[in-house]
Amino acid sequence: MTISSPKGSSAITPFPRSLSVITIAIGGLATFLMVASLLLVSHPIGSKVRGYFYGIDSSSKVDFAVFPYNDSRVARSVDKSEDVVSEVPSSKPFSEVHTSSNDSSTSVANKELEYQVNPVPPISSGLPSGEEDDSSSKNDKLIENTEIANPVLSDAPDVSAYSASGTTPASTSAKTSVEIGCDLYHGSWFYDSLGPSYTNNTCPVLTQMQNCQGNGRPDKEYENWRWKPSQCDLPRFDAKKFLELMRGKTLAFIGDSVARNQMESMLCILWQVEVPKNRGNRRMQRWFFRSTSVMIVRMWSSWLVHQSSEAIDFAPEGVVKLHLDVPDQVIMEFLPKFDVVVLSSGHWFAKQSVYVLDKKIVGGQLWWPDKSRHMKVNNIEAFGISVETIISAIVTHPNYTGVTILRSYSPDHYEGGAWNTGGSCTGKVQPLAAGELVENGFTNIMHEKQVTGFYRAMKKATNKSKMRLMDITEAFGYRHDGHPGPYRSPDPNKITKRGPDGRPPPQDCLHWCMPGPVDAWNELVLEIIRRELDGD
Repeated sequence: MTISSPKGSSAITPFPRSLSVITIAIGGLATFLMVASLLLVSHPIGSKVRGYFYGIDSSSKVDFAVFPYNDSRVARSVDKSEDVVSEVPSSKPFSEVHTSSNDSSTSVANKELEYQVNPVPPISSGLPSGEEDDSSSKNDKLIENTEIANPVLSDAPDVSAYSASGTTPASTSAKTSVEIGCDLYHGSWFYDSLGPSYTNNTCPVLTQMQNCQGNGRPDKEYENWRWKPSQCDLPRFDAKKFLELMRGKTLAFIGDSVARNQMESMLCILWQVEVPKNRGNRRMQRWFFRSTSVMIVRMWSSWLVHQSSEAIDFAPEGVVKLHLDVPDQVIMEFLPKFDVVVLSSGHWFAKQSVYVLDKKIVGGQLWWPDKSRHMKVNNIEAFGISVETIISAIVTHPNYTGVTILRSYSPDHYEGGAWNTGGSCTGKVQPLAAGELVENGFTNIMHEKQVTGFYRAMKKATNKSKMRLMDITEAFGYRHDGHPGPYRSPDPNKITKRGPDGRPPPQDCLHWCMPGPVDAWNELVLEIIRRELDGD
């Protein structure tokens, strides 16, 4: 008997059985995925894959170095392609820290500084030609605030820049690591085939005594050696970037003829992108860059402290009196008008002068008529006191909020004597190599007194300015090739060789040829300004 379906109905199909099979399959797949996931969590294969492709396992420890200009982590690498002549040892760690009066975490007042004082060398006398007082060309003054770098310490400073090993102390804050970047002052000189950005023929403001090529110096390689910090690159000076960073601001170089040397270097570099307008007057030199309203100023101040000529006690009228505890009042008058200030001093303490503290005579240089009187302060001590005085006045000035850069003592290279006793730098054509540097006792102790005075002053800071110590002394000790030497005059008949008796001709081993090593000072100035103003 056959059972037939009702009319119009379809035959019965096996749907229920097929659905069951699908359900079971899906459940099995889900179970498999869950088990696989657990296995992947407990036994990851990602690191193994990276190992195949990149040669490292994520579980392995990899050393990274902090790139000097930020906190990004990058693999450590070494470029050995540079022609390095001298690696300056990192025996004097310096750092740059904020010194705002309300920032107790970085206050140098809480740090006891220990200095290893060298024996006082014989006091030098006089100055080489070219270090004459050119105060008649003084120009208006402008200034702004305070920030710093640590001195030569017997132990590591509590806040420091990158050491020679490329590591940073654990106490360094994220803010400090960005601002400090790296230790700019320990590194090496390398030969840059690109050469300087200007020549003696493309800079009309170059002082003739520093125009070494124009004065007949036969070699030129001294122009090509550039400074490279150990842990970072110091970029070539970018004139357009500088003018943009300084838009609407004023940079003032204040001090002696070495300050003039640096100011002219800055102008020569900037001149290649824009010719400035001379707005100088009898009080100061001023150069205005119209495109960005930037003003470059130079003020003459031989000692950075107040000087007078009237008679005081047993010092007669006419002899220069240095009031070591009173800042140069002209600097103080114009200080609030400046945004960035670069200070230079030291070499004029070899000149004849009387030292006065609290309106009392305490010492003198090339002047001390009564040998029965005890002289309390010599020229080296006087220098340290003067630095403390001017820095103290700047960091406590109620209306100053700028950035001040104290350029450390610029070394001279008179070998075999002083400037007036047969000292010479004739024939030096390249930087000293590592291990060739001969320590100069006078330079070392002048540098030490300067740094000591700097940090003592920083403990008194009350305003919101910033202060930086641009410590070039050690690095520039290697640049005996960078001075004019006998090529300080355009006289075609000048003597440039030693005489029959072996005595060298008159020469300048204090100032710097232009172009030349002095241009590196302004690369450092630009880097400091970039860190302060660029918001990097």
